[in-house]
Amino acid sequence: MGSFVDTLQFVYAPQIINGLSIGVAVVLMALGLTIIFGLLDVINMAHGEFYALGAYVGATLLALGVNFWIALVLVPLIMAPLGYMTERLFIQRVFHQRDRHMLTLLLTFGLAIVLEDVYKLVFGPQPYSIDTPVSGVSEILGVFFPNYRLFMMAIGALIIAAVWLVVYKTRLGAMVRAAAFDKNMASSLGVPVSVVYAGTFAFGVALAGFAGVLLAPIYSVFPTMGKDFILMAFTVVIVGGLGSIKGALIAGLLLTQIQSLSSLYISPSWSEPLVFSVMVVVLMLRPQGLFGRLGHA
Repeated sequence: MGSFVDTLQFVYAPQIINGLSIGVAVVLMALGLTIIFGLLDVINMAHGEFYALGAYVGATLLALGVNFWIALVLVPLIMAPLGYMTERLFIQRVFHQRDRHMLTLLLTFGLAIVLEDVYKLVFGPQPYSIDTPVSGVSEILGVFFPNYRLFMMAIGALIIAAVWLVVYKTRLGAMVRAAAFDKNMASSLGVPVSVVYAGTFAFGVALAGFAGVLLAPIYSVFPTMGKDFILMAFTVVIVGGLGSIKGALIAGLLLTQIQSLSSLYISPSWSEPLVFSVMVVVLMLRPQGLFGRLGHA
């Protein structure tokens, strides 16, 4: 019995905390991705590059002497107008075309390639490391956990709760869900659908940027970081259900726990294929994912 308790305490508990800390950051990124799809029906292939841009903006602010906590607030505020302009200047130009799903996918994919090359030209291929703003460890039930990962869990949970409250408990959220359910009906009721579309896209981009600067002290900052992280975010969105906030939350926490705990038994190089296998199984059994869309859930 003592051996089992020790294993649970010193082997599984740290992995669970690690999975939770990464999971909330993945959920933040997946939330932006799923909200954009749930409202606009746009699969934003450049979402990973916006995540990387948030990390680069944060690193630049820190290099200029800005405090990390101020940078954490400034990055989403900087990213939101960039997302708004992206939707107005690019997405809207092809959004009303008959084959808009393919056009928006190709457009955002092309934008992702351009942004990645811009990062390489401007910042260079070398990674940038960011000092952890919260040092030290805390002891919980006899197990020591890094304070920054505990902070990530706390701030991530607060942001996720705030997003849920805004979407489901406010008039603004009702307008977003109405536009997602039936844009023509929402427009006839006085909802400024085009502004809601652009604002939602901007909000999703801001969440991606926030996740980028939040994870930068753990993973460093480099040009292809968006490409590496977007695969997990897309897997979360697909498993949870395209356009489902609840699905993104549950799937994000579940898949990161699978990835974290499986690394105790198999090589870490096999943890991602295992997660993708879960996605394949879910799609075989329930092609629409675990939950419904934004306008229906």
